[in-house]
Amino acid sequence: MLRNVTLLTAGLLILSACGDHGPEGHSHDQDANTGSRIGTFFSEDIKVAEELVPCTLTDKTETQCYLITVPGKREIGHDLGPWCPRNIEDTAEDSGIWLDNNKVYDADGEFIANLATFYSDDKWQLYNPETGEVKVTDSKDACLAAARPDVDPEYQNYCVECAPEYFEDDIPTQQYVIPAFPQKLDKAAKFDAHGGMGLAFNGVKMDAPAPVDAILGAHTLAPFDDCGGHVNPFVGYHYHAMTDCAAHEDSSSPNGKLLGVAFDGFTVFGQLNSDGSQPEGLDSCGGHSDEIDGYHYHAADPGKNKILGCFSGAQGCSVEGDTYNCSVKPKGPPPGGEGHGKMGPPPKG
Repeated sequence: MLRNVTLLTAGLLILSACGDHGPEGHSHDQDANTGSRIGTFFSEDIKVAEELVPCTLTDKTETQCYLITVPGKREIGHDLGPWCPRNIEDTAEDSGIWLDNNKVYDADGEFIANLATFYSDDKWQLYNPETGEVKVTDSKDACLAAARPDVDPEYQNYCVECAPEYFEDDIPTQQYVIPAFPQKLDKAAKFDAHGGMGLAFNGVKMDAPAPVDAILGAHTLAPFDDCGGHVNPFVGYHYHAMTDCAAHEDSSSPNGKLLGVAFDGFTVFGQLNSDGSQPEGLDSCGGHSDEIDGYHYHAADPGKNKILGCFSGAQGCSVEGDTYNCSVKPKGPPPGGEGHGKMGPPPKG
């Protein structure tokens, strides 16, 4: 179903054009970048607080952050799905994609039918050989049983699909604090496998790489749609790869299409520059600097099953209760069930 959004057309709010405009207490040099204007790019149903909030980042830097509120029910701005084909005769138009071996594959009927050959494992059998019907988790209960680390034996050898409508009333409003004055660290930071990478400007969470090994280990497949997203019971619809689906209408930068912001405050552009060329000089995290946008990231090729390689700056986080201290990781669900902390066993993707 098509979910349209009206992107903000407000002028750019430049809070920091260069290093000596940042708040006091920063221990690293400020890098001029577009992170200071992200509040103008989010879709209209996402609320960015009018004033910055004091926050403590993951490296214990005390600074100021955007406070961003993303409702559980909202317009995404593009079609969601399809994911699993229903029959091995179904084409790519009726199916999603699968990311493996640094490539993007159409998860169509032919792909499903040939999984035993593709993975050199004759235990794969996601379809009825007599009818060609693909075994799909076509209910909320089936999704919950399959989209977890200890897959219910009943749903092994299934194509795992969780429809958005299963969880429309369950996904809470989520809040994020993202640095308004991002700074590069002396050493890149690894990401939490369950913490996410950032936030697209349509409010969709940019997630860590999908746990492909865990998914395949139960002889299940959990396809993504053509936008690189799928649904789980914990955060709803989220991206494991970035395409132009999330692009902001403002494409005036030579760095290409603006997709979102990483949790360290640096902006994320598309894979290619505006002229179609590959960005040069990217570091291990996928970022580089120029005189126009300062330090920024370019999303990785979707086939790599990652959006960024690491964080170049100290990160913000989801709101945990009434504190904006991102240095402490929660041991359980945050108060009120908001945010994207460790809410019980992590879902498979």
